[in-house]
Formats: sequence, structure tokens, C-alpha cells
Amino acid sequence: MNKSRIFLALLGTFLIGVSLGIVFTVLNLQFAENLFSNLKQLFGGKLDGVQDSFSLFKLIFLNNTRVAILAAFGGVLFGVVPLGILFFNGFLVGIVVEYSYLQGESLTKILLSILPHGIVEIPAFAIAGLGGIEWYLEIIKGEGTVGGRFIKGFKIAMKMLGIAIFLLLIAAFIEAYITPSLAGYEL
Repeated sequence: MNKSRIFLALLGTFLIGVSLGIVFTVLNLQFAENLFSNLKQLFGGKLDGVQDSFSLFKLIFLNNTRVAILAAFGGVLFGVVPLGILFFNGFLVGIVVEYSYLQGESLTKILLSILPHGIVEIPAFAIAGLGGIEWYLEIIKGEGTVGGRFIKGFKIAMKMLGIAIFLLLIAAFIEAYITPSLAGYEL
């Protein structure tokens, strides 16, 4: 399987998660309501000390970098972890989008809250996961000794993780500084 197919499969997994999150919310509004409430509490607690855009930027960037590292290193475990991360993130996005829409939020505001940074952030997670999957594939299909294949795969994964972290830096900047004004909410 080539890199572009794996990358597209990871993005597809995210979109499947979004779709299922939307369907799940429509079918089980009460569970979605509870989950949405818990998410607001969880993230609201993390946001308590955030009083400015730079603090929000740091919080978002550090949190997303942790997820990307998990995707990259978890990819070596048969590729399951990056798929799980992208599916779960998509599922949560689907729930939040549909729940917000059902609560009367305009679709425009919802999309402006997600798309500007999401078009950079989600591919970044996919790139990090792709690096981990490439690491796994190098170990099982590469040439040379197991140790040599491990190191070669590790270098590939770290290069891709570096690209992902750079993209997450851009996404966090957009989410902290641009998205609030586009979507009509300020810190």
C-alpha cells in the first residue's frame, strides 16, 4: 500500500467517524447531550486559566502535539492507534456538530468554528499516523536486519511527525487567533 492510499484511508476514517457521530447524535440525543456536557466540562476546566489568545494557542498546540506523538508512536502497533485516534476525533466532531446544530446554532457558525483550523489539523494527525504506519511497514516488509529496519522506520516516522507538528503549530495559531473572530466568539 502506498503512502497516499494510507493517508487517504486515515482521512476517510476521520470522515467515517464524523458521519457516525452525526448519526449517533440523531439516534441517541440524550447520550450525545451528556457527552457534549462532559466535553464542555472537561475542556472548560482546561480553559479556566486561559484568558488570552496566546494561552489558548499554547494549550491547543501542546494537546494536539501529544495526540500526534501518540499517533506516530502508536502507528508501529499494526497501524491501529492512528486509525483509532482519527476515528474517535471524527466521532466527537460529528457529535459536536450535530448537537450544536440541533441546539439551534447556525451551520455557518459551526463550520467557521471547525473548518479554518481543521483543514490543517486533521491532515496533520493523518501525517503523524502515516509516519507511524510507515514505521510498522518498514519493520515487517523492509530490507536488512530487524534493527536496521526499525531505525529506518523510526527516522521516517520522526520526519513525518516533525511535519505534523509544524502543521499543528499553524492549526493552533488559526484556532486561537483567527477562528474566534470568524465564528463570532472572543476570549
